Amino acid sequence: MDSLISAAARALAAGDALQALKHVALRDDPPALALRGIAMAQLGELARARELLRRAARGFGAHEALSHARCVVAEAEVALALRDVAAPPRTLEAARATLAAQGDRANALQATLIAARRALLLGRLGDASALLACAETTGRPPLPAAVAALARAELALRQLQVAEAEAALADATLAAQRSGIPALQAEAAQLSDVLTQPAARRLGRGEPRPLRLHDVAALLASGALVVDACRHRLCAGDLQLALARRPVLFTLLRVLAEAWPGDAGRDALIARAFRLRDTDDTHRARLRVEIGRLRALVAAFARIDATPTGFALRPQQEREVVVLVPPFDGDAGELMALLADGAAWSTSALALALGDSQRTVQRALAELEASGRVRAIGQARARRWLAPPLTGFTTILLLPAALPLA
Repeated sequence: MDSLISAAARALAAGDALQALKHVALRDDPPALALRGIAMAQLGELARARELLRRAARGFGAHEALSHARCVVAEAEVALALRDVAAPPRTLEAARATLAAQGDRANALQATLIAARRALLLGRLGDASALLACAETTGRPPLPAAVAALARAELALRQLQVAEAEAALADATLAAQRSGIPALQAEAAQLSDVLTQPAARRLGRGEPRPLRLHDVAALLASGALVVDACRHRLCAGDLQLALARRPVLFTLLRVLAEAWPGDAGRDALIARAFRLRDTDDTHRARLRVEIGRLRALVAAFARIDATPTGFALRPQQEREVVVLVPPFDGDAGELMALLADGAAWSTSALALALGDSQRTVQRALAELEASGRVRAIGQARARRWLAPPLTGFTTILLLPAALPLA
């Protein structure tokens, strides 16, 4: 390694990207391209950084497997920052295996953490948990230790394990302070704020009541029959029923829960579930069919009794019925939760994270754009979507696939 490459590497390690560029800005050999790419990433020029890292990886080729794998890992981190999650994870896994085999444990750990953060972004919590379980950070520098602790904290928050999240956040905050990196310290502080901000609202008699994550966790552990409109599921103690793929049935269940302990009228059920104002006998017949399906699904949780005017929800064991709704009104909650991080997302990445078709996501984005809640930058395949960060409450419960949809 020549003196200019060494000097540039030392500057990057110290966080001085401009000084690093002064050493290698006019060079096009693979080591210089890789360092230029990392420097551009530190300066926020992610698209240019990705291009440089790809050129460096091609320049190293198969004959310099270790350097090639390091470029692949760096490019994967830039892709994560760009919210480009369409690439298959096997390329990153192959690079991680190469790094581990050749004794580069630091970059192998970095590859593992990138894969875990990607899994978290896509809502694949089982994959993220497995990856973090094998990410050993004991004795490692503060930077990877802080990143791993932040990932563990987010995983715990998504699973509503508040005590575990607080412990991981304490570790992340300490490691971020030791690293001396302001951006890492800000990320730890931002994630800590999630615990103090409203995460949902509880519907009941009177005005909706805001709940923090601690309150939501306590409510779910209380044994009440909870109709969770944040995650589209029904909960009662250890019992859970996912209804995210049954929107009509979930809407009927929510209307019945909102009317508890009374009953919900047939016209109100039809209007909410089928989005119709005028009803006739065919709609009432369809309502009976859908109520029959819902009755079979929730039999372990509650009965659904017919009344002279409609239907009533009767929970088992005389449980209290609670409706949990997102902290803000309106549809497209999961979409807004993803965009709330302030990053620019492509339509394809949003569709992959949400598990919907691109056309469905495009329609939702068009509605949000018309209402001024999101904006687009770029054209055609380069188009990205942005939304202002949502302040005053957290969207952690709205992030997709927070629990298995079994």
